[in-house]
Amino acid sequence: MMVISDVPVELRLFTAGYCRNLEFLTIRGGAWKPVMFPAGFACIRHPRHGYILFDTGYSTRFFEETKRFPASLYRMITPVTFRGGDSAESQLRSLGVEAKDIRYVVLSHFHADHIAGLRDFPYASLLYKREAYDAVKNLGTFASVKAAYLPGLLPDDFAERSLLVEDTPTAELPEGFPFSKGYDLFGDGSMIAVDVPGHAAGQIGVFLSTHESGYFLCADTVWSSRAFRERRKPNAAAGLIMSDRRQYDDSFDKLCRLHQEYPDIRIVPSHCREALQLYSGEGKI
Repeated sequence: MMVISDVPVELRLFTAGYCRNLEFLTIRGGAWKPVMFPAGFACIRHPRHGYILFDTGYSTRFFEETKRFPASLYRMITPVTFRGGDSAESQLRSLGVEAKDIRYVVLSHFHADHIAGLRDFPYASLLYKREAYDAVKNLGTFASVKAAYLPGLLPDDFAERSLLVEDTPTAELPEGFPFSKGYDLFGDGSMIAVDVPGHAAGQIGVFLSTHESGYFLCADTVWSSRAFRERRKPNAAAGLIMSDRRQYDDSFDKLCRLHQEYPDIRIVPSHCREALQLYSGEGKI
């Protein structure tokens, strides 16, 4: 088995609500009908640092922030289905993990479906790429909606709780690996972040290993596993909502290489029903 991370962790995958969008936009040759895209997040139990989240999915706060125009356009264009018990906080609490137990939240990027639950975890440090936040923090109202960013989703003490991925140690990756640079988020080889920009500026994915397998949480590098298995990029129209189409193509190609050259690494796109269902029952926290 190909192992990127040196320290095994426990992993469990969840879905916090879902949206609907036209499939053809997300994958070349897709259907001209709306399909469901779950808002996935991961809970990781580190042997020393305790509980860590990778993104948060939706929360009720999303609906509060999209009540009024122009933010309401976000919900109109991308309809969201969510029940109160779907939140990351509620699901974890049902398993005995309280909000105060979450030590870190790793943010892949700042789209609302990835950060909507942040206010539910007031004790967590927030780890992200500087570029990801810089790309959205000064946007005007309409530009923020176009960028799928709702600033009211961030906690009031966001700056005080922030940690930058760039400040973590450089990770050593195997020679010839599709990703040339990695960030050792906790300095022990347990979680290795890599750059996968294009869908959003500064987007990161994270490699980790459990006792059973290696995983790559690739965020929105693709919307479905079919995309990297069949090398099917999104429709050209999807480029209108990307931060950089050339960067997206580069990240996409690296993901396809990873799948081809390291097939034992389980790749988990944040919105892929297939991957989230396939692997969600295997982990524990």
